[in-house]
Amino acid sequence: MDESTTTISCNDCVMRCTAHCDDCLVTFLCEREPDDAVVIDATEAFAVRLLADHGLIPSLKHATG
Repeated sequence: MDESTTTISCNDCVMRCTAHCDDCLVTFLCEREPDDAVVIDATEAFAVRLLADHGLIPSLKHATG
């Protein structure tokens, strides 16, 4: 995997199947199947953080164990 990308997989998230999933950025953006990963590059990650920091989208709740 390219080191300039971020992979977020619900399979790795300690918040999976909790109430946090309802307000997770991944859910908000993709309305994806529960096991699908979202891969974004560094520029996109910065943009997502910027939008979340200003309250325009929910923040990422992904956390690994």
